[in-house]
Amino acid sequence: MVEVRKTGGCVLLDPEDNVVDVLDDNDFVNVRMENDLPDAVGPSTIGPTSNSHFDYTLSDSMILSDKLDAVANDQLTASSDSDIVLDGYHLTIKQLVLLSKGNTKIRLRKIAEDRVTAGRQLVEAILKENKVAYGITTGFGKFARTVISADKLEELQENLIRSHSAGVGQPLSVERVRMLMALRINTLAKGYSGISLKTLNQVISAFNSSCLPWIPEQGTVGASGDLAPLSHLALGMLGEGKMWSRRTGWADAKYCLESNGLEPIKLGAKEGLALINGTQLITALGAEAVDRCESIAKQADVVAALSLEVLKGTSRAFDSDIHQLRPHPGQINVARRLRSLLHSQAYPSAIAESHRFCNRVQDAYTLRCCPQVHGIVHDTIEFVHKIIKTEMNSATDNPIVLPERGEIISAGNFHGEYPAKALDYLAIGVHELASMSERRIERLVNPVLSELPAFLVREGGLNSGFMIAHCTAASLVSENKVLCHPSSVDSLSTSAGTEDHVSMGGFAARKALQVVANVEHVIAIELLAACQAIEFLRPLKTTVPLEEVYRTVRAVVRPWDKDRYMAPDIEAVTALLKEGKIWNCVKGYVDAVKDYLDLESRAPSPTSVSLPHSVAPSYLVHQDDDEKNPPTKKHCADHQHKDNE
Repeated sequence: MVEVRKTGGCVLLDPEDNVVDVLDDNDFVNVRMENDLPDAVGPSTIGPTSNSHFDYTLSDSMILSDKLDAVANDQLTASSDSDIVLDGYHLTIKQLVLLSKGNTKIRLRKIAEDRVTAGRQLVEAILKENKVAYGITTGFGKFARTVISADKLEELQENLIRSHSAGVGQPLSVERVRMLMALRINTLAKGYSGISLKTLNQVISAFNSSCLPWIPEQGTVGASGDLAPLSHLALGMLGEGKMWSRRTGWADAKYCLESNGLEPIKLGAKEGLALINGTQLITALGAEAVDRCESIAKQADVVAALSLEVLKGTSRAFDSDIHQLRPHPGQINVARRLRSLLHSQAYPSAIAESHRFCNRVQDAYTLRCCPQVHGIVHDTIEFVHKIIKTEMNSATDNPIVLPERGEIISAGNFHGEYPAKALDYLAIGVHELASMSERRIERLVNPVLSELPAFLVREGGLNSGFMIAHCTAASLVSENKVLCHPSSVDSLSTSAGTEDHVSMGGFAARKALQVVANVEHVIAIELLAACQAIEFLRPLKTTVPLEEVYRTVRAVVRPWDKDRYMAPDIEAVTALLKEGKIWNCVKGYVDAVKDYLDLESRAPSPTSVSLPHSVAPSYLVHQDDDEKNPPTKKHCADHQHKDNE
């Protein structure tokens, strides 16, 4: 053995290093042996004396660690039952996220194959008749009026890919590359791009083999589509640049393809442009952002309920009659969710009963106004979800090939303004969850506001408790305020004035992901603090669903008896949130009482007046029959079991 390196960055390792400790996710060990030939990693790879960062490539026999064995032994193929069949019209965000994991394959629906073939036949007919068509027989952008001779058309497409592969920055993760590839395949499956079925099937085969090009995340202005990142995707398919696969790790693209039994693509007329003209980077990152926002928003409601409980707040502000007077869907749903988690006949709370006759009149806005503030976040996410799903199933090429009309039309479906604006809005919306959460953390750690020990720790002074955890939350909220400035309000003219308005959607998508990541951490800190606050209220118990939240957290983080290294606790609870475990542990309970909560019982109020039955408005007359039989624990468990299925 001569040397061992990580594929990521080609970092030299000590042979005594524990590989599990030194490798990152999706990384591999590269080993060069004394008897290795200079071309041992493939004929297109430069030898060990070159300056390439990817000179050393892993062969099948060189996997040296349990971590790599786990990857290699992972299910590399999926049965046809688990394949996702694409037709360009019906891909969902959940399916796209599933495809990102690498255990699901793509197949084309037969009708999609027929449409792709029809589109390609129109391109071939134009070539045969020597017609002039943008991007097929002409140059691009400023060179749209330059006609290219027939013998140069393949070179035209290859030059397009090479010159446009000009991105910079950190590479996309393999999960995000999979999403990008899947979206481009779905768009091409519509049949309006003019690509050949053979070329499309080669891209699908690369996806199914997890042969994933190296794609830097920066370089797109979001019109004319995401040219730079999609060009890097196409470059790998040409067998140029770098690619990753389970068999090879990061390696020369041609070798990566050949190691997986694949061949580089040979581009025909229009095919290079078909591969790179579209909004798939914006949309792929946007789809991930929407999926994560949907998850954290529901869990933020749960965490807010727990904070209200330990801060001895009231659920009266969540009365259904109040919210029917301002019937925004998100507001009504959040109020119902909070009622289902807090003190009720279905789920009584000893903590709530302990302060039933206190002299407080109303709670702070971050407790009382959760339905109004969290509600618009949910409605925002739903709005953005619809736009991203539409974009995922749209033809975003230029020119558009219309085989049913026998025409090719140059238009502007590549412009990323729709997803760009929507993702700017998404960031602004989901940020508010962290803004509210940080203020609730302040109330939890401030003894004047919480009536709990300062910073939620005993022997304050000797111990600092949650003091700096709150500072971390405050810093993330402040960072989000800057990130929420819309990138789509900016535009710079490019391509010598031909592309004189652009969306800047790539940055909108990347910002949205960073904002939601910050929100996840802030909510995690609030959840940790709320669970710690319960320790000071024991032996009193909260409601059954909120006790389940407490148990879920305590399964990964023990109570804070004295100061300790806190960052791992924050990351552990953030992982719970990212995996949806906080929502999953209460969903059955929420569903079980859904039908009862429209008829919720209300505690006596000092301001209530008894109305004769004949005088009371019909919407104030409540039937109590259902409430005499609240859902049992078994009923809730049954709902939880069904949800888990």
